[in-house]
Amino acid sequence: MDNLSVLKSRIEASVKLKASLLENESILNATTVLADKIIAAYKNGNKVLWCGNGGSAADAQHLAAELSGRFYYDRPPLNSDALHVNTSYITAVANDYSYDLIYSRLIAAMGRPGDILIGLSTSGNSKNVINALIKAKENGMLRVGFTGETGGAMKEHCDILINIPSKDTPRIQECHMLLGHTVCELVESGLFPK
Repeated sequence: MDNLSVLKSRIEASVKLKASLLENESILNATTVLADKIIAAYKNGNKVLWCGNGGSAADAQHLAAELSGRFYYDRPPLNSDALHVNTSYITAVANDYSYDLIYSRLIAAMGRPGDILIGLSTSGNSKNVINALIKAKENGMLRVGFTGETGGAMKEHCDILINIPSKDTPRIQECHMLLGHTVCELVESGLFPK
C-alpha cells in the first residue's frame, strides 16, 4: 500500500470510529455524566487528577492542562493535574518500590473524598492505573476509566467507564482526546458561562 493509501485508510478508520460514538448511548451518557460530576466536584472545592502511561500519560497531561489553564476562553484556573509530571518522584518510587505503585502512592497522599481520578489506558490493564483506582476508592474519590473496547481489568474498578469500541490503540487515543476535550468544554461553560 502506498503512503497516500495508508493515510486515507487511517483517516477513514478514525472517522468511522468517531461516527460510531454518535450512536453509542452508553458512551454518550457516561461522558455527559462525567462532565456533570466534574462540575459538581469543582463547586464543592475538589480537584481532578489524571494518570496514564506513554501516549495516555501525554493525553492525561494535555487534558489536565485544559482544565488548569483554559480551554476556549479566559476564566479562573481549575485544580487539575496529571500524576506523572514529577519525574524525580516517579523515578524514586519506581526504583524504591515498584512502577506499579507510582500513582497509588500519590493518590494516598493527595486524594480526598469528592476528588476525581481519571485513568487512561487503551488496554485497561495498566497495573499502576488500576492500583491508583483501587486507592482512589479507599479515599472516597470518584473513579473514571478511559479505555478500549473491553475495558480490561480497569472496568471492575471504575464508577464511570468510557470504553471506546476498538482494539486499535491510536484510534482509541484519538477518541479519548475528542471526548476529553468535550468534557473540558462542558466543564468550562458549566462553571463559567459567558
